[in-house]
Amino acid sequence: MAVADLLVVISDPILGWIGFIYFRDSFLLITPVCCLITFLVFATTMVSVWFTVAFTFDRFVAICCGKLKTSYCTEKTATVIVGAVSLLSCFESVPWYFVYEPKYTIDNVSWYCVTKPSFHISLAWRAFELFNRILTPCVPFFLILLLNVLTVRRILVSSRGRTGLRGHSNRQNHKDPEMENRRKSIILLFGVSGSFLLLWMIQAVYTIYRRIANIQSYSSVTDPRLIAERTARMLQLLSSCTNTCIYAVTQTKFRQELKNAMKYPFKLIAALVKP
Repeated sequence: MAVADLLVVISDPILGWIGFIYFRDSFLLITPVCCLITFLVFATTMVSVWFTVAFTFDRFVAICCGKLKTSYCTEKTATVIVGAVSLLSCFESVPWYFVYEPKYTIDNVSWYCVTKPSFHISLAWRAFELFNRILTPCVPFFLILLLNVLTVRRILVSSRGRTGLRGHSNRQNHKDPEMENRRKSIILLFGVSGSFLLLWMIQAVYTIYRRIANIQSYSSVTDPRLIAERTARMLQLLSSCTNTCIYAVTQTKFRQELKNAMKYPFKLIAALVKP
């Protein structure tokens, strides 16, 4: 998930926006290159979103499905899921490479990317865009909400039963390690999936509005609709930066490994200078 989120940050804000604004004469604006960047933006975004769904489902299986847990929650299964999600996301995003055409051709070199007129009038392109918007983020919204509700319900039911078995006096005087683990699971689950839902919500609502209102261009940079779109896009990109922070806050092992990584260069230098 961290790698996928990092790729989103590299492909969209850095290569896409910063490259377009500050390096307008660079190779990034050659038509095949900017088409490739567009493909990477959509592919990495879809990978990031569906990794969040896969994580939510993994937590659901680990907490709610005791029999399935032993066979599903394995390193082999995780490898297969990560590979399948990555390949399918890249395959689904390939058509975005062909959405654009060059704006200028100078010395047989195509520059800039403009949307093909057929993209706005072709039934096939409209169907593909609708399918893409349903696949990301509408379906993930539904799956994450459903899995979270089922997971939390199972945790609450199990917690009541465990509390009753431990007894009132024992509950007051001693901490229950199992209850602490469940509490941390709830925090992590709602941290990752909740931030995804909140930060993607405006983007999803605006996408529906833009399709209903048939918005294809904006009058100026001060157009409220353009400001709303850019704000929604900013929040969407911010969702790709939150997972690592959530892990750092909630996971003790993650924090310890992060500290070890920060201390390692100093330990290496100390070992080299030690007589």
